Amino acid sequence: MKIAIIVRSETLDKCTGKGCLQAYFQRLDSFATYADDVQLIGFTQDGGDLEKKINKLKDLGVDVVHLSSCIRGKSDAYEALARRLSQDFAVVGYTHGKFNGRTRQAICLDKGGAQAGTKEQAED
Repeated sequence: MKIAIIVRSETLDKCTGKGCLQAYFQRLDSFATYADDVQLIGFTQDGGDLEKKINKLKDLGVDVVHLSSCIRGKSDAYEALARRLSQDFAVVGYTHGKFNGRTRQAICLDKGGAQAGTKEQAED
C-alpha cells in the first residue's frame, strides 16, 4: 500500500514534521493498523497547485492520503479538502493524536467519499 501525507502549509513554516513522521515510522495513531508493506510515497503541504499534486500522487500509485492533525485542527477547508481528495484516494483525516481531536473528530473516507471507520474510532 502506498500513502501520502499532506500537512498545513502555514504550520509547515515552523514545523519539522516530527509528529507526522514519528507516527508513521513507529506505526502509531492513524498509522497503527498498517502492515509492514506500507510505503510513504509523498509528503507535501496543502498550498500551491492541489490538482497538480493530486495528479502526481495518482501517477505514483498512492492509495491513501493522510491529512495532518494540524489541518484537522486549524484549517477551515479541512472537510472540503478531505472530500476532494476522496475522489481519487481513501482519506484518513489525521496523522497523530487521537481520532477525536481537540476541535473536531477526524474525517475518514473511502475512495469515492463514503464514510470509513478506524480502529481508534471504535476504541474511543
